Amino acid sequence: MSHTSGVRQAQKEKTRRALMDAALGLLEDQSLSSLGLREVTRAVGVAPAAFYRHFRDLSDLGVALVEESLGSLHHMIGAILAGQDGDEERIDATVEAVAEHVRRYPAHIRFIARERHGGVRAVREAIAAELDRFADEVAADFSPRLTPDGWPPEDVRMLAELYVDHMVMTATAFLEAQPEQPRLERRVADTARKQLMLISLGRRHWRDG
Repeated sequence: MSHTSGVRQAQKEKTRRALMDAALGLLEDQSLSSLGLREVTRAVGVAPAAFYRHFRDLSDLGVALVEESLGSLHHMIGAILAGQDGDEERIDATVEAVAEHVRRYPAHIRFIARERHGGVRAVREAIAAELDRFADEVAADFSPRLTPDGWPPEDVRMLAELYVDHMVMTATAFLEAQPEQPRLERRVADTARKQLMLISLGRRHWRDG
């Protein structure tokens, strides 16, 4: 790649990043379906035509935000599942990881919470697909321990979906707690741990009947 091509590519990536950041900021107070393309380009300081060098439309930009928003959380929780032994250790590590992720990326969590059931179909489907892939990986982690105890694959997958749904619910609860309310954040963490312990207890006795 020539120096000129490299500079152009770097500028292109910089503009794409600026468009995503601007959209995320504007989505703090509105849904993607109500966002205007000109709002985004005006915030970045580029012509509307420049937008189409990076995204087909706003829903395409929304899908890119989904991949970014859920991708890091997806890999973080996967690493926790692979690296911790014992239910209590996993639960503590998972709840703290979700809390830290929300502290670092509140706008991303707010975007996912709002758009998961929002009005842009492509974005809803992208969120569902990411969470589905997340559940597949959690199920793959659980399967070696549960299958020898008589768990059929569909029940392992159901349990994985329950954990994933709980992670999303917990992230949203941490977001609503706000960082300036540490007491409320502790309450959210305590509740999340108890809920996960209850799920864990139910898991141990699921095949008893």
